[in-house]
Amino acid sequence: MTVAGKLAVSLVLLALSTSAWSAKKVDLDYHVKLLPQSDQAEVRLSLSQGSAVRSLNFDLGRDGDYSDFKADGQWQVMPGTSAGASRGLWQPSADKASLTYRVRLSHARKAGIYETRMTPNWALFSGEELVPKARLDQKDGIELVSRLVFELPAGWKSVETAWPRIGKNKFRIDNVSRLFDRPTGWMLAGNLGSRRVRLGETEITVASPKGQAMRRMDVLTLLTFVWPQVQAAFPRHPAKLLVVGASDPMRRGVFSGHDSIYLNSRTPLVSENGSSPMIREVVQAIGRFNDHQGSDWISEGLAEYYAIELVRRAGGISDERYAAIQTRLSKEGKGVTTLRGEHVSGATVARAVVVLQELDREIRLKTHNKRSLDDLTQAVMRLNSISSKEFVQLAESIIGQSSTVLDSKLLH
Repeated sequence: MTVAGKLAVSLVLLALSTSAWSAKKVDLDYHVKLLPQSDQAEVRLSLSQGSAVRSLNFDLGRDGDYSDFKADGQWQVMPGTSAGASRGLWQPSADKASLTYRVRLSHARKAGIYETRMTPNWALFSGEELVPKARLDQKDGIELVSRLVFELPAGWKSVETAWPRIGKNKFRIDNVSRLFDRPTGWMLAGNLGSRRVRLGETEITVASPKGQAMRRMDVLTLLTFVWPQVQAAFPRHPAKLLVVGASDPMRRGVFSGHDSIYLNSRTPLVSENGSSPMIREVVQAIGRFNDHQGSDWISEGLAEYYAIELVRRAGGISDERYAAIQTRLSKEGKGVTTLRGEHVSGATVARAVVVLQELDREIRLKTHNKRSLDDLTQAVMRLNSISSKEFVQLAESIIGQSSTVLDSKLLH
């Protein structure tokens, strides 16, 4: 290439580089004031330059959780219909602009059983509640830089989220998969007890309100024991993983969110059936499996498969116990005729795990132990969403030929 040609190429690359870095940064700050006396949080969204955003169209739900809206600029609520939730449209004023509202934090799944809860001494909730999901219409060449700061009631000591901490009660919100960065994942504030450990690339925090019988060291010990197997199986490891918990009347069980997990204090870390509910939700949080076209069996089956498999690989399940688990799964899933469908049952999940175990053996056999189900799972993780048909195609690309296991009426 001539000198002139090299110069032209360099100028093009410089122009591209400059354009990539020329996006104007506009601050989007979330200020959350917790109000336990009214079971609410007061949330303020502040834009350093309102003209950068044409509009934010919020999904306000159906049950009146959000109220007392005040806005710089135009604010309009569009009532819900029988077919959908109400929406709120904010068109910010040109200069500094803010939208303020209140949101109810306690939600009962049924009488006396809470999914999220605020008490005089602590609050356990999800970030998705603080700021409803919204459609963002912003001007070209704008990058919103989002931060979250909490104002705690008198006597409350700390707050934990899954986001990087950048100051006292302050966090950086940055989700590369979303245009509109908003707080997500489990969050906990109040008078807390916490335990922390660094495992590989991940900072793990286990926190709960004091007096909630949370076995924080038990959780850390299980995660420390299994984490090397997590690292070996999955290429993606969060920079931070938060485990929060409380006792009754909070909902029983374990549930994952964005780089975070809720664990009821009374839920066993490893169930009598040999599966670990805790590890299952770790897999869900890291894997972020998303399926469509009636293929829930993929995400639920993979999570349950690894809830058993990772503990076994770590040496926590003997060969005899593993054989007994396989027998149980085969018995539970014996009557299942199809894996397809939304919101699959426990029996369907059991059958899916058996299929995945058989598929792992098939992959190892046909690739002479060069590949395994881990390779297929990693491929699934790289996709935004997957269907049963796509899962079969991925499996066959890894095997290098058709799959006998997946050529089944269960998937048709």
